[in-house]
Amino acid sequence: QVQLVESGGDLVQSGGSLRLSCAASGTFFTINAMGWFRQAPGKQRELVATISRGGSTIYADSVKGRFTISRDNTKNTVFLQMSSLKPEDTAVYYCYAETTYREWGQGTHVTVSS
Repeated sequence: QVQLVESGGDLVQSGGSLRLSCAASGTFFTINAMGWFRQAPGKQRELVATISRGGSTIYADSVKGRFTISRDNTKNTVFLQMSSLKPEDTAVYYCYAETTYREWGQGTHVTVSS
């Protein structure tokens, strides 16, 4: 079982930057993929980015070139560096980690003002 704790969500102006972190703890052998989903008000949850244990990444088209996902396997932590933020990036961001199952964090709020 894995527990995920997210941090870094905040209110930021359009064009600004934020860095989200998600640390995994608990009982597990190996975390495979880690990543981020987001859910905007009134919208369905969507994949933002994912990263394999070896560092291969996949991004949603809407964030390519602006967001960077990374991870520290030693610390069991995944990061999401968000730059050039837009109001449409406003959402609750959820991290996940895959071991035997997919585990989810509680979410952290990101609000981008216009």
